[in-house]
Amino acid sequence: MDTGTHFVMGIALGGLATIDPVVFNHPDTYQSVLIATIVGSQIPDIDTVLKLRNNAIYIRNHRGITHSIPAVVLWPFIIALLLYLFYPEVNLLHVWLWTFLAVFLHVFVDIFNAYGTQALRPFSSKWVALGWINTFDPFIFGIHALGIVFWIFGNDPRVIFSTMYIVLIGYYLYRYSIRKTLVSVIKKRIPDTEQVILSPTMKFFQWRIAVITKNKFYVAYAYQSSFTIVDEFERIPLPDTPVMNTAIKDTNVAAFLSFSPVYRWEIEEGIRYIEVRFIDLRYRSKDHYPFFAVVKMDHNMNILTSYTGWIYSKEKIRKKLEILPQ
Repeated sequence: MDTGTHFVMGIALGGLATIDPVVFNHPDTYQSVLIATIVGSQIPDIDTVLKLRNNAIYIRNHRGITHSIPAVVLWPFIIALLLYLFYPEVNLLHVWLWTFLAVFLHVFVDIFNAYGTQALRPFSSKWVALGWINTFDPFIFGIHALGIVFWIFGNDPRVIFSTMYIVLIGYYLYRYSIRKTLVSVIKKRIPDTEQVILSPTMKFFQWRIAVITKNKFYVAYAYQSSFTIVDEFERIPLPDTPVMNTAIKDTNVAAFLSFSPVYRWEIEEGIRYIEVRFIDLRYRSKDHYPFFAVVKMDHNMNILTSYTGWIYSKEKIRKKLEILPQ
């Protein structure tokens, strides 16, 4: 989820913690738990700072080790012990338990996005991305914000947030049922489907779709249970050639390939250089595929420049690479 949603989730979880008698009856423990749930709901995304270095490092590591099983266990210990230094009278066990729940929920809700996490590390580096919920879901953010407003105006947080979480469980199950129905419709229309990758949008019934079959990739949009194919590509394996073998060793391209499950590639050879492009098919927006990797090399297989990331303007792409005339 986005930073704002994780923030309101942390506040809401701090309010829910008042159902714990130890938290409710001990002011220092309560204050520590509220701080801990807010920090715990944010701390796994500390790896966002990697974006300051470059996109390749960010793509390879964001939602990686900081969302892993060891991290989910370790973060609560660090946060609880730091708070204990300032609030030595707190019940440390209960602070740790609510901090653990905050960190766990952060990672748990992230797996329902199309982006996903490597939540199974160190046992698997596979990206877990269920594709039920958009990274920013207006309903999830809104119901948290509404609950916080009710709390500010003096209502019992135990009632507010217990009710809210029951509603959210129903909401997630409903999103799952919509997704399941849509996948079934797609497989009936494209019988040789091997994999369906759904990316929810902020609009409740609209989805971006990438379909993998034995010989083709399909890109589609869906509204409710109907979908429209907007692009179709031959599924061509990466060739075993000097150009491609050089390209996939590039840092930016390697980061892209480690993250993207469905992409097409193209090679453009000019007089002065060769350009190899890899285009992720999951994020089509206004006839454009904004997430890609590209590498430019000379005819001696020396890499001149490369890039990976999200760009929505072709002009910006050219400026990034400082494209020379062909």
